[in-house]
Amino acid sequence: MTDLARFIQGLPKAELHLHIEGSLEPELMFDLARRNRISLPFGSVEAVRAAYAFSNLQDFLDIYYQGAGVLMTEQDFQDLAMAYFRRVAADGCRHVELFFDPQTHTDRGLPFRIAIEGLLAGMAEAERTLGVTSSLILCFLRHLDENAAFTTLRAAEPYLDRILGVGLDSSEVGHPPSKFARVFAAAGERGLKRVAHAGEEGPPGYVREALDLLHVDRIDHGNRALEDPALVARLVGEGMTLTVCPLSNLKLCVVDDLKAHPLKQMLDLGLKATINSDDPAYFGGYLGRNWTETAQALSLSRAELVTLAKNSFTGSFLPPDVVRAHLAGIDAYLSSNS
Repeated sequence: MTDLARFIQGLPKAELHLHIEGSLEPELMFDLARRNRISLPFGSVEAVRAAYAFSNLQDFLDIYYQGAGVLMTEQDFQDLAMAYFRRVAADGCRHVELFFDPQTHTDRGLPFRIAIEGLLAGMAEAERTLGVTSSLILCFLRHLDENAAFTTLRAAEPYLDRILGVGLDSSEVGHPPSKFARVFAAAGERGLKRVAHAGEEGPPGYVREALDLLHVDRIDHGNRALEDPALVARLVGEGMTLTVCPLSNLKLCVVDDLKAHPLKQMLDLGLKATINSDDPAYFGGYLGRNWTETAQALSLSRAELVTLAKNSFTGSFLPPDVVRAHLAGIDAYLSSNS
């Protein structure tokens, strides 16, 4: 392990942009398919990995939804969560605010409770055994209509005390944030935090809509905001956190080369950027690899890495006293590694 990788691994950090279904590794996909007697259209783990040659977001989503079909029981979701948490704990992660897509499961006939009960069990186990805390963000699939999102929000009612917020994911182009203004307003009325994918493949205008119409507390991705200097100034002025996903951007051809990734530019502009893994099983790396490969590609300094780590906590929805404790943990780590 290089000195850089060792420093990053020990640096306390949070992950704020992680789709739990996107952490389904091919090996676990096959294990669950056997457990649940489901036939997969792939002959081997290697064939699944070969199918991960995406050229755009939609190509990825097609296989993503296909893979999620092996998740059938609460135990499946608990096992999925724990497989992720074991990896992220090894990367020095202390807290995760993870996304899940209930419509991916309810649309194939699973009751809402199956996914959420299994995930909550995995989250509790991870805190107990690994010391990693977590919160749950329910995402609406934007390629479906707003009525379907309202149905999902109603299904979530018994669990709202265990759901941190709502998000918006899936195919971005052609599905602007404005399409979901009413359901986000309803979520806000229920006291839920609001986040949304915007400015990944969609234009800067989608970021503005997320701010003005969905009243989000955080922007997921946000890369294309850099095309609009006034929007950048607004994001900086509001201290809006961007949950950036470098290896995802590379895999989905949002950037051609990690050396051309805008993360360093974001920091230079004063944007509150963070590093996250998005769908790590599909995009070639969990949190640690995103940090290490991005740091190498962009020649990030230790000071910039510390800023990113602190952003991950101050950009989280943790209570202020807990954030302060995590920031103190970063300072203690730096003192012991000075």
